[in-house]
Amino acid sequence: MTIKRILCAQRLRRIPAQFSWVDPRLVFDGHLGRCDAHAAALYLLLTTVADAQGLSYWGDMRVTQLLHTTRARLGTAREDLMALGLLAYERPLYQVLSLDAAMPTAEAMPPSPSPSPDTAVSRSTDREQALQRLAQLRARLTGSR
Repeated sequence: MTIKRILCAQRLRRIPAQFSWVDPRLVFDGHLGRCDAHAAALYLLLTTVADAQGLSYWGDMRVTQLLHTTRARLGTAREDLMALGLLAYERPLYQVLSLDAAMPTAEAMPPSPSPSPDTAVSRSTDREQALQRLAQLRARLTGSR
């Protein structure tokens, strides 16, 4: 049996003033924009299932089933969230971190070139796909169809 323990006490999440576990700063401070669709879906899953301290423990097999992804993509998504300062992980324990001090590392935020029209369309499509996946995940976790 896994015993839950705080992985990062300095970044223990707290209920934001607007009483929502999904902190609006995720969008407004640009954190979501630095995630790909897989990392965003993993983040939503973990914020949804975590306890009040942001802790949860889920096996890779179950997470890949819920997100319809592969272990490799899950590993990359997890690494991306850790590099962005949004997640702590010590197998099998996850901790969703407070956004108060989330700062991306230099590796997590490479300089972006000026977007071309194709890039803008790709980003729009990626965003739409991410939003669709997040809606599907929310529906699956809440039991609605």
